[in-house]
Amino acid sequence: MRPNPTSTSKVAKESKMKAEKFTLLRHFDGMPQPSDFQLESEDLPELKEGEFLCEAEFLSVDPYMRPYSRNLKPPVTMIGSQVARVLESKSDKFPVGCRVVGKLGWRSRTVASEDTPSSVFGLRKLPDLGDLPTSYALGSCGMPGNTAYFGFLEICKPKEGETVVVTGAAGAVGSLVGQIAKIKGCRVVGFAGTDDKCAWIRQLGFDVAINYKTCADIDAALKEAAPDGVDCYFDNVGGMLSYQIRKQMNVYGRISVCGCISSYNEKTGEEVKLEVPEKLILFKQLKVEGFLVYRWDADDEWNKGIEQMASWIREGKIAVQETVTEGFQNMPQAFIGMLNGANTGKAIVKV
Repeated sequence: MRPNPTSTSKVAKESKMKAEKFTLLRHFDGMPQPSDFQLESEDLPELKEGEFLCEAEFLSVDPYMRPYSRNLKPPVTMIGSQVARVLESKSDKFPVGCRVVGKLGWRSRTVASEDTPSSVFGLRKLPDLGDLPTSYALGSCGMPGNTAYFGFLEICKPKEGETVVVTGAAGAVGSLVGQIAKIKGCRVVGFAGTDDKCAWIRQLGFDVAINYKTCADIDAALKEAAPDGVDCYFDNVGGMLSYQIRKQMNVYGRISVCGCISSYNEKTGEEVKLEVPEKLILFKQLKVEGFLVYRWDADDEWNKGIEQMASWIREGKIAVQETVTEGFQNMPQAFIGMLNGANTGKAIVKV
């Protein structure tokens, strides 16, 4: 009996591997909303030579996604990194069962190529983290970890006994910067947005924690916390708070500008007026340097940072906390929550 070609074709079509993805429908105007995203399903193509199929295990939500999304052309799959396991492979470089970390977007499954660049915004094999959780590759032993490691040490060049101020101090990067500063023998002042976060960073070893949302007088609180002035400032937030901190910088102070999350969610036409910073920079002879972490993206240098962060964690010198959202379908809620400060430490989504 000859098979029914229509029936055979239908079975083949139904057996195709599917993936879920979140599509960004429009550019954000102000704080992102759940309605800016749409959960969709798609059939995945058959693998070609050099390709492999991977399935997300953990996905990252990070502040950078908000400003970087302005460069996208909606409708488009939302950007982001994930840790994924290889399910099928036609690549000797990425065999079945291995794990990868990279910019695969908000997708449950992805067909990737072995030719994807090995970079922070490309794709790498998961580093050997030993007994540490694989999710750390999205945080303390990944992009945020190296942001803290290189962005603080290479730009601020802290010296023992100096005073360091960190904003966004309870976040994925800031919490690590403060702990690295303590390892280097510095006095550390952290700014965070809740009393619970302030209590947590004190547990991490921060000498002083200031709740910037409830503090009646930021200038006076910082003067008390840093009576000898501020030598190094790791800036995650920008805006008025950064202006107030810069006023108390010492001569030859160093400022590492990592982010400006205070302005990421402004609505179109909103403006924040601040005094121009050049006078302070000039007369205090400050070094102010912005950076993007892929400056240190060469494999040898990148791995050096990850290995050092992992070593400090194993030695108990750095503590890590993750805020975990369960379920791929909750990606938008995790992202919006992170931008609203709902996370302590690294915000991730577990599939």
